[in-house]
Amino acid sequence: MLDAGLREIGLELSQAQREAVDAHVRLLLAWNEHINLSGLRTATEIARGHVLDALVAVRALRVLAGGRGEITLLDIGSGGGFPGLPLAIVLPARRAALVDSIAKKAAFLDAAAAVVSDALSAAPAPQPEIVALAERAEDLADEPDQRESWDLVVARAVGTVAEVAELGLPLARRGGYVVSWKRASDAAARAALNTEIADARRIVQAAGGAGVRIVNLAAAPKVGLEGNCLVVIRKVRPTPDRYPRAAGERRRRTVP
Repeated sequence: MLDAGLREIGLELSQAQREAVDAHVRLLLAWNEHINLSGLRTATEIARGHVLDALVAVRALRVLAGGRGEITLLDIGSGGGFPGLPLAIVLPARRAALVDSIAKKAAFLDAAAAVVSDALSAAPAPQPEIVALAERAEDLADEPDQRESWDLVVARAVGTVAEVAELGLPLARRGGYVVSWKRASDAAARAALNTEIADARRIVQAAGGAGVRIVNLAAAPKVGLEGNCLVVIRKVRPTPDRYPRAAGERRRRTVP
């Protein structure tokens, strides 16, 4: 499944990269028997629903990076390590952080980062520095060495576009991007996504972002991921200190 999908999306992995991806998935399958990291239970399901779901965005993310070499990447609500860990391996990333506030998931992410680093160490190319952070994104944004320091902040299945924007923009550097994985497989779903984006525009602007747009992934249907797309927000101004707001305030007040 993975080999066929990589051919369809036009990506070629080195032996070390492929072994790193395999090591991550093997660990996920083992831990998933004891901790609910993913609803996908077989290697084939994970290959399509997690690994290819992440990697189908690589070409678009490289365009956003604008020719920068190795980028920095932060994955909010990483869970089982997706999309952040495959992206860190393949983009490639110079530095990557996998963020999850649930201790058991963060423990898995720490173990996954270690096995991926071990697999990549066999390659002559420099390997990414990958860390797992057992923190809430709101708390991470209060740390001076984390705030406004990441090239790409990514999130999948974290929340609405507004939620991802408010959590991600404080962490993205000026000129960087916040990228949310979304699915709009029919007209109704696309209309709902457009409404979600419209509802997010005020918080995007207030938090220093601009130019919210949908990036369609042309290769997604080729690997059975019809309708998968990215919502991309560019960071253009410093984020005011009041963002991100606490979770309760975000729920009570949709307008900043």
